[in-house]
Amino acid sequence: MPLEIRELIIRATVNQSGNTGGANNASGNSGKESQIDRIVEKVFEILKEKSER
Repeated sequence: MPLEIRELIIRATVNQSGNTGGANNASGNSGKESQIDRIVEKVFEILKEKSER
């Protein structure tokens, strides 16, 4: 039996603070961005598989 997803909820928390140390923040963001990219790619793969059925 196929599973139908009717609603997808994505929640994100953004912390906006003044000086957090530019060099440390840049390296931390690249790790987070790559993780987000992988998650987005996975979601698109799932949606593509669903549409091919």
